[in-house]
Amino acid sequence: MTVDSTAARGKPRRSSAKRTAKKTQPGKPPTPGSRSEAPEMVQLLTPEGERVEHPDYAVDPTPEELRGLYRDMVLTRRFDAEATALQRQGELGLWPSLLGQEAAQIGSGRALHDDDYVFPTYREHGVAWCRGVDPTMLLGMFRGVNHGGWDPNSNNFHLYTIVIGSQALHATGYAMGVAKDGGGQAVIAYFGDGASSQGDVSEAFTFAAVYQSPVVFFCQNNQWAISEPTERQTRVPLYQRAAGFGFPGIRVDGNDVLAVLAVTRAAVERARAGEGPMLIEAFTYRMGAHTTSDDPTRYRPSDELEEWQAKDPILRLRRYLEREKLADAGFFAALDEESDRLARHVREAIRTMPDPDHMAMFEHVYADGHALVDEERSAYAEYLDSFADADTEEVR
Repeated sequence: MTVDSTAARGKPRRSSAKRTAKKTQPGKPPTPGSRSEAPEMVQLLTPEGERVEHPDYAVDPTPEELRGLYRDMVLTRRFDAEATALQRQGELGLWPSLLGQEAAQIGSGRALHDDDYVFPTYREHGVAWCRGVDPTMLLGMFRGVNHGGWDPNSNNFHLYTIVIGSQALHATGYAMGVAKDGGGQAVIAYFGDGASSQGDVSEAFTFAAVYQSPVVFFCQNNQWAISEPTERQTRVPLYQRAAGFGFPGIRVDGNDVLAVLAVTRAAVERARAGEGPMLIEAFTYRMGAHTTSDDPTRYRPSDELEEWQAKDPILRLRRYLEREKLADAGFFAALDEESDRLARHVREAIRTMPDPDHMAMFEHVYADGHALVDEERSAYAEYLDSFADADTEEVR
């Protein structure tokens, strides 16, 4: 896919668009009291599945690439649904669903080069899919059998970060190192609207701006930071915060996979060119619970959920594929079968995942060993042996 971030040059494109969106000016908030205070948002595919043009961002995927984006979103949603079901069955201790955020993650994930480096939170299952991480690897931490399960350097995809907002600092530091090494690589940090209120994120913005670091800050504004709505987090649209730190920000329709692809690709190309950081606010919605321990019905109105379900990112791309006759019934049937195979693979993998060695927690604490750790290891081993002794007594 090719993205032209300067679409206003007037070059013709193959498109079935019927209208053109208004020009967006990243990082330039409207004058208070003006008629244009409503935030502008980049959109290339409407909820009804209609292609539209934008003067600054465009993407012209082939039919095969469009089907690939649809497949990515469908399989990511199926994996996510299976993980949620496994948690309800007691196989996982917790699970953070991405339901409704597939376009934000697949669109941005497919915009990256192989050598770009990703710093996720704990909900970037779709980005992990795009980076080639086996979905079952994501489950180990939530089952409690490992601390991540994959080698970050194999896919340039860092381990999930549970501490809210800290990965923005990690990404900025890594990007500063990239710049010192000569550049040519972009870094992207994912976080949510709630994390944008953390001091770590503001510190990352400051350092990234001052050092012109090649980092893209990708905020998935899913409207709710657990039970707190966005209006409790900020007095201005989130993307406008970037202007105060001296770099551009832009809001994109986070349920529009094509718009997210175009905007993210332009942002990472800008970073690679040495033009510094950029903030993308993907305006989307968390249709599920914050995690499986959360009950969103206690704080979220049902009509709001219904409103956003009509903007479903998968449904809108399917409507476009069907309208333009870019995918037939055979394609959708085959994808359903592939989804079922993925679900079976996930179930089998989680139920056969080995438990960790109980004593492994004492390994690699100190390079040369430590007397206190040795003492704790011996005490814990004795404690574990006491259970075996109890079982022996019970058999007798």
